Amino acid sequence: MAANLVLPSWYTLSVHDCLPSTNDEAKRLAANEMAPEGMVVWAKEQTAGRGRQSRIWISKPGNLFCSVILRPDCVPARVSEISFVVPVAAREALADLATSHEFLIKWPNDLLIDGRKIGGILIESTLREGGVESVVAGVGLNLVSYPEGTEFPATSLQAVAGIAATTDAALAAFCARFQHWYHLWRIEGFQPIREAWLENCHPVGTDLMVRQAGGFVTGAFHGLDDGGALLLDRAGKIERFESGDISFTGLIRNTDQYAAGD
Repeated sequence: MAANLVLPSWYTLSVHDCLPSTNDEAKRLAANEMAPEGMVVWAKEQTAGRGRQSRIWISKPGNLFCSVILRPDCVPARVSEISFVVPVAAREALADLATSHEFLIKWPNDLLIDGRKIGGILIESTLREGGVESVVAGVGLNLVSYPEGTEFPATSLQAVAGIAATTDAALAAFCARFQHWYHLWRIEGFQPIREAWLENCHPVGTDLMVRQAGGFVTGAFHGLDDGGALLLDRAGKIERFESGDISFTGLIRNTDQYAAGD
């Protein structure tokens, strides 16, 4: 694995046959100030992978599991913007692997093809003295397999497009696109990221369910505000959501299993 893999020079690669979690390993390395920005932790398999809200991240060999260490030198409030940078890059990587298929982003950072989840993102940050010490951006892409019976229907690149992309190819494609978008974010801020995200997300007017601690609310997708919060049109009233799980109306299932990266 990785014998012929070449990444842009900005990256440092840490390769593992198996890890409990690439995000946990990346956070461990990031705590050591010698671990540079751009270090990628890549595992062939995870035994304790997780997604958002500590949900199970099913991590079978053949799919991509990686985490990138970042040191963005930004105020803590801007860390959430990175959760939009990563899916923009990952969507372009998938499009590079399957050029005849359309991939969409579901708020805030899930990746879809044909209305099914093909990947997701987990962003975790470490703060020190009121600033951002490091950010770990975890990525999971379903290349050859996917979990069944998930709350939001899942799929894989092979199942939908008939393409058995290698993890090497997927990692190289993602790293190339992420470097571009991350550096653009650092130079120009969130606006170009927001525009790229909106160009490749579920269309305005899509009926959504937003799940929060108090239950569900429904409405039509109305876009993002300048900080990335979800805007939902609820009978003509635009409401703003900074967090929550969303599903397209009619697709919610009752289960404790989640697709990679949910």
